[in-house]
Amino acid sequence: MLGIKKLDIYIIKSFLAYFFMTFFISVLILLMQVAWKEMPNLVGKGVEIPVLAEFFWYAALGTVPMALPLAILLAALMNFGNLGENFELTAMKSAGVSLWRIMRGLIIFIGVIVIGAFFFSNNVTPMAQQKLWTLIFSLRHKSPEIEIPVGEFYKEISGYNLYVREKDPDRRLLKDLMIYDFSNGFENATINLADSGKLQFSEDKKYLKLTLFSGESFQNLRQQSSHYNSANIPYRREIFDKKEILIDFDTEFNRYDEDILKDQHVSKNIVQLTQTIDSVSKIVKSRERGQAIEMISTQFPEVRRAFRDYPGMPTDSLNQQVTTEKRANPDSLFLALDYTQMQEATNIAKQNATGMKDKIEYNKIMLTDPTMTVRRHQIERHRKFTLSFACLIFFFIGAPLGAIIRKGGLGFPIVISVVLFVIYYIIDTTGYKMAREGFWQVYQGMWLSSAVLFPLGLFLTWKAVTDASIFRTENYIKMFENLKKKLIDYKRGLQNRKEKSLEIKQI
Repeated sequence: MLGIKKLDIYIIKSFLAYFFMTFFISVLILLMQVAWKEMPNLVGKGVEIPVLAEFFWYAALGTVPMALPLAILLAALMNFGNLGENFELTAMKSAGVSLWRIMRGLIIFIGVIVIGAFFFSNNVTPMAQQKLWTLIFSLRHKSPEIEIPVGEFYKEISGYNLYVREKDPDRRLLKDLMIYDFSNGFENATINLADSGKLQFSEDKKYLKLTLFSGESFQNLRQQSSHYNSANIPYRREIFDKKEILIDFDTEFNRYDEDILKDQHVSKNIVQLTQTIDSVSKIVKSRERGQAIEMISTQFPEVRRAFRDYPGMPTDSLNQQVTTEKRANPDSLFLALDYTQMQEATNIAKQNATGMKDKIEYNKIMLTDPTMTVRRHQIERHRKFTLSFACLIFFFIGAPLGAIIRKGGLGFPIVISVVLFVIYYIIDTTGYKMAREGFWQVYQGMWLSSAVLFPLGLFLTWKAVTDASIFRTENYIKMFENLKKKLIDYKRGLQNRKEKSLEIKQI
C-alpha cells in the first residue's frame, strides 16, 4: 500500500513541475495578447508604473480560466511523454500497474483543479474583469503626452490641429506655428499663425497654455453673420505681438467609478447572472405578448374581442376561442370591383402592408436589446462551466497522447498542444458567435467544443489503456485495404442480385 501511495506522489510531483512552468508560459502568452490589443492606451500617455502594474495584474487574473486548460494539456503531454521516453511507463506496466492506476492520482488532482477553476471563474474573474475594464475605459479617456512632431500636423489635442516647422530645444520655442482651432465647429474655425511660441501646462495640469509671438489670426464670422451667402463670408483679422490661448487638456489620470460595469455580464457570478436572466426574460415575454396582441388585434377584430374576453390566456390558446364566421372569398370580392375601385383597394392594401412591415421592424428593434442581454448573460453562465470542464477534457487528451507518442521535452508536445488548442479555440469561437447571434441555442454553441473534443479524449484514453498504436501508418493502410475489399465485395453482391433478378424476369 505504501508503494502505491509513493507512485501517486511521484506522478503528481512530476506533473506539477511541468504544470507550473506551462501555466506561467500560457498566462504570459495570453497576457501579451491582451497587452498588444490595448497597446495604444498604454503607450504615449504617461501612465505611471503602479497603474500599469494594476492593469497587468487584473489582465493576468482574467486569463487564468483560459490558461488552465492549455497548461494542463501541455503538462500532461510532457509528463507522460517523458515517462514513456524513459521507459518508466513500461516498467510500471510490467510490474502489473495499469495506465488507469498510474493516472488515478492525477485524475483526482485534476478534479480538484476543475472545481477550483469553477470557483475562480465564478468569484475572482468577475471582480478582475470589472476592475480591468474600468481601468481600460479610464486609460482610453486619458489625454496623451504632448510630443509635437516637426513638419507634420499634431491632432491629439481635441478641437485643434498644430503644425510646427522647427523647434529650438535650448529656448524651448516652437517656430513657424500654424494652429487650426475647430473647437467651435468646422464652419467657425480660427487660424493662428505665429513666428514662434511656447507650450506649457497650468499648475493643476488641467489646462494647456499656448503663448504665441509675432503673428496674426483669422476668425470666420459665419455664425455672427448668417445672412451672408456662401460665396461672401466675412472674417476678422488680428495682428498681435503676443497672444495667449488656454485649452482644456486634463493630463491627470481620472479613474472611472467601478459601478458603471456592475450591470454588465462580465462582472457577475452565477447567482447574479441567473437573476438577471430571469428578470429580463420576463420583460421579453411581456413585450412579445403585447406586440402580438397589438398586431393581431388591428387586423382581426374577432381576435381583439377574444383578447378582451380572455386577457390571461396564452396567445396560442386564443385561437380556439375565436368564433369563425363564414366569409366570402376575397378574390371574388376583388374581381367584382371596377378598375378604379381595384386601384384604390390595391393602394390601401399596399399601405397596410407597408405599415405592418414598419411595425414589425420597430417591434424587432424593441426586442433586440433585452434579447441580446439575456443571450449574453446565458453565454457567460455557460462559460463558467465550459472552461472548467475543458481542464478535464485536455487532461484526458494530453495524458494518453503523451503515453502513446512517448516523446518528452518541449518540442513535439508544444506543437501538438498548440494545434489542439487552436482547434479548440476555433470550435469554441464558432459556437460562441452562433450562440451570440441567435442562430443556435446558447447551450449548443457554448458546449460545442466540449462535445467535439470529449469523445477524442475518451478515444485516446481507450487506445492508451489497450496499448494500441495510433501513429503506425501500416495499421491505417491495412484498415483502408479492408474497407476497399468490403466495398468491392458489396458491389459484386449487388451485381449478382441484379443478374438473378433479370433471369427471374426472363423466366
